[in-house]
Amino acid sequence: MLPVPNLRSAVQRRRACPAAAEGRDPVPGPGGRTVWGLAAVCFAAYAVVSLRRQQRMLTTGFDLGIFEQVVRCYAHGRLPVVDLKGPGFQELGDHFSPILATLAPLYRAWPSPAVLLLAQAALFALAVVPLARWAQRAMGPAVAWAVGLGYGASWGIASAVGFDFHEVCFAVPLLAFSLAALGQGRLRAASGWSLPLLLVKEDLGLTVAVIGVLIAWRGGRRLGWATAAAGLVGSALEVLVVIPAFNPGGHYTYLDGLDSAPAGASGLPGQLYRLTVGLVAAPDPKALTLVLLLAPTAFLALRSALLWAAVPTLVWRFASDNPLYWGTNAQYSAVLMPVVFAAFLDALARRPADARSLRHYLVVQLAVTALLLPQFPLVQLAQPGTWRADPRIAGARRIMDLIPDGASVAAGNRLVPQLTDRATVTEFGLSARPAPRWIMLDTATPQGWPITAAQQADLVDRARTEGYRTVADADGFLLLHLAGEPSPR
Repeated sequence: MLPVPNLRSAVQRRRACPAAAEGRDPVPGPGGRTVWGLAAVCFAAYAVVSLRRQQRMLTTGFDLGIFEQVVRCYAHGRLPVVDLKGPGFQELGDHFSPILATLAPLYRAWPSPAVLLLAQAALFALAVVPLARWAQRAMGPAVAWAVGLGYGASWGIASAVGFDFHEVCFAVPLLAFSLAALGQGRLRAASGWSLPLLLVKEDLGLTVAVIGVLIAWRGGRRLGWATAAAGLVGSALEVLVVIPAFNPGGHYTYLDGLDSAPAGASGLPGQLYRLTVGLVAAPDPKALTLVLLLAPTAFLALRSALLWAAVPTLVWRFASDNPLYWGTNAQYSAVLMPVVFAAFLDALARRPADARSLRHYLVVQLAVTALLLPQFPLVQLAQPGTWRADPRIAGARRIMDLIPDGASVAAGNRLVPQLTDRATVTEFGLSARPAPRWIMLDTATPQGWPITAAQQADLVDRARTEGYRTVADADGFLLLHLAGEPSPR
């Protein structure tokens, strides 16, 4: 039950002292302990879900294996090469994410995919701090709890936690700190927190540009326009200069993935259609994503200009011809969660509301979050299967121990991140790969990507004709070794 007296006193303080609503005169109370305690709970939940997926061999080469190969290169002082994408493939020719190098010291001390998963959990949890602290200062502990829990259990964060590791985990706290500062009138801090987004991923410079425009609109004209220019120029340089310089084809691959206009619409009219009505013309899943994005805030986020910071991400996703970008799965909506909750807070802080209305908004927010929670990966914490030991896993690890450190291995997608910390690993079934010395596959429950179970069986038969022999075949896992070098006994 939300404490009504707290809400009433918070509303009275906000009306009596606008400075408190702007974060310049913090509301007394246990805000610090509450905020960091809530962040710690979120970190524990995210970490457990991520680590259990790795222990149960549910993580994948695309994407945890890719990012581990990137961080492993940085940890050894090299530019990132991702063999999973192709022999000697330069990752900076695909995406510009040099911020991943900050994980290199941790990975050098503990070379394990767990480093990436724990770092992601910590970064996602850190975003609770600026949002809940802002809510605590402006409207009291009840709102801080509601917003902190709403963001912490939000479906966008849960989806990202439940699908490997991604560089966007760095963007989430940066956006939370930037937009919280902007909402409280700390314009220099808002700009400072936004600029490192340029090092996270090439498209986020457009988000920086939007934040710059918002800074200018809220009074910091010179600072705002400088921030916007930095965002636009930064993204342009990354997409048009840096990435093509590392890309084998000399271009930015993802520009080729923009959705085409409908039949009969061409030229400028077709482009306008694609970038406006076409973004949500298909009701499923684009429109559903928009509804689920705003529903946890009782659609109150629409009243805040801060919501514009979500537009660049939504535009590139919905304009793509890849349907994976349109829905609620994987990591694609993680960066939207701090934006929508910051907009929710901004709308609450700037529009007078009595205790009853405020309580209504918070109850709706928590109710929608609770209703969505069972549909997304955080629910795994309450599922018995999460904690059940699978004897096949132990068998797989015994077989993997037969592969020597530093060996070249082609593995099934779910086996890749079990080996990337100590071997040169590629995806079994992808073309244009040099013959690895080892092949390890799950023949009992193959994932079906990048090849089907039937294609995997055909390729295994071909490998045997090319000189690979069986070293182990147990518990549904197959280990092959290429003849011509000694194998373990």
